[in-house]
Amino acid sequence: MTDGMLEDDEAASRPPNGSNGALGIEVSFVMPCLNEVETLEGCIKAARKCIADHGLQAEVIVADNGSSDGSQELATRCGARVVVVTDKGYGAALTGGFAAARGRYLVMGDADQSYDFGEAFGMIEKLRSGADVVMGSRILGRIEKGAMPWSHRWIGNPVLSFLGRALFRSKISDFHCGLRALTRESYERLDLRTTGMEFASELVVKASASRMRIEEIPITLYPDQRSRPPHLRTWRDGWRHLRFMLTLSPRYTLFLPGLMLMTVGGALLIRLYQGPLAIGPVVLDIHSMQLASLFVIVGYQAMTTAIAARIFAVSEEIGPSAPWMQRAFKIFTLERGLSAGLLVSLAGVAFIGVAVRSWAELDFGPLEPSTTMRPVSLGATLIALGMQTLLMSFLYSMLGIRRRRPGRSA
Repeated sequence: MTDGMLEDDEAASRPPNGSNGALGIEVSFVMPCLNEVETLEGCIKAARKCIADHGLQAEVIVADNGSSDGSQELATRCGARVVVVTDKGYGAALTGGFAAARGRYLVMGDADQSYDFGEAFGMIEKLRSGADVVMGSRILGRIEKGAMPWSHRWIGNPVLSFLGRALFRSKISDFHCGLRALTRESYERLDLRTTGMEFASELVVKASASRMRIEEIPITLYPDQRSRPPHLRTWRDGWRHLRFMLTLSPRYTLFLPGLMLMTVGGALLIRLYQGPLAIGPVVLDIHSMQLASLFVIVGYQAMTTAIAARIFAVSEEIGPSAPWMQRAFKIFTLERGLSAGLLVSLAGVAFIGVAVRSWAELDFGPLEPSTTMRPVSLGATLIALGMQTLLMSFLYSMLGIRRRRPGRSA
């Protein structure tokens, strides 16, 4: 992320704001910026007022993401340190700003005057008291009239926050508040990777999964003061957050639904192999076996895909770590997976052989479907499961090798 980052020479040469040139900056206020000339000055002044009011050893950093409206020059005149981040995206800008920051505590907030940086002092106090991450909560605080579209306030944010709490066992009331703070040590432990709007979700997800101490303070959301539309796009960015959270929780989105589907399908398949099943006036027979077979195959595919997604997330370090995965790779090796897949496939061939033998007894003439379709259905299902096991064993092995590269951790 930092390869494309260059500090403004003039800004970097000045002593940090509030430090009087002394070493040991405590707080870095980091503001991502892309053409925010209308509101940037107000945000910088609010941060500097917070610094002065509370005697903080602090600096203000504007992480500029390619502004062409004079935001960089304005930030420098207002006493901020400008960091130019050429990699595009909200997450990329914050990553570049955090990399250049010199504070023990990192405060992030949008540069559109929708947040009062003076409220960040409450976050700093909680960090001083031992919190790893402190989130602002608009839900616990106040949302002024016109500050948030109704679709965000009553649908988007509540739904995404609910899913975040449910999927990642978090107690955060407001998953996507833009004003938040964390210690530098916590930031480095999280090793955040996303460059877009998903950065906000990744931070909370990883912090929750790592069992970090996360606290909240109520804050106020104000209408932003820009005359242009915001960078945020409701449906596009909402879907990106949702997709990111669902991708990082395959246990709930793929594995458990797949397990349920496979269990129901498997039980029905085994029962119908023995003969028709009457449930009141309804009789289930060979046609229902085909549907049961489909349930089993799709369910198993969902489960194996969930495992692959989890391995990928860990190998690319975009998801929370999984200590169990190291143990699982020692037990479920490629060779064992190939052996299991081959045995299941051979069992399927054996069941189909039963049908072929019946066919041979009739000199390969017309067959009675109600008799021969039962072993064929079960055999075809087992062959599909065996082949899926073979293929996914190769994929898991490749992902596992990538995950165990030097410098990577499980």
